[in-house]
Amino acid sequence: MELTNTFTVSQPVDRAWAVITDLERVAPCLPGAALLGVEGEDHRGAVTIKVGPVVAQYEGVARFVARADDEHHAVVRARGRDVRGQGDAAATIDLRLRPLGSGTEVAVVTDLELAGRVAQFGRGVIADVSGKLIGQFVQRLEAEMGREDGA
Repeated sequence: MELTNTFTVSQPVDRAWAVITDLERVAPCLPGAALLGVEGEDHRGAVTIKVGPVVAQYEGVARFVARADDEHHAVVRARGRDVRGQGDAAATIDLRLRPLGSGTEVAVVTDLELAGRVAQFGRGVIADVSGKLIGQFVQRLEAEMGREDGA
């Protein structure tokens, strides 16, 4: 299932890019997510997501599979398994940033694969939950970008 989200942030594109591509800084901006450790290029993490009455807790790995800093374009691949054995999830996340006035437009296209209990919900429900999570993510991301050099 493909999910497309576009949002703007108030920071210039280079600053936005520096934060968005720093997975250690951006992970806490994702609602329900936590970074568990970094091993080389692999970023181990956990995320809890509620879809309807179902709560899924995934643990897995995310890594950049493509990154062009000069073009402000990156692709992240993430895979996780539900900690209770109730399915798994995988996502390929295509990020593109472009200047927009004094801020930045961020386009995110996610190719999401779900198996297990969460997969029983239709695209509409998943897209609705995704949209709400993106809204929360943008607020947290703005706050993180406003911090000086991650301090």
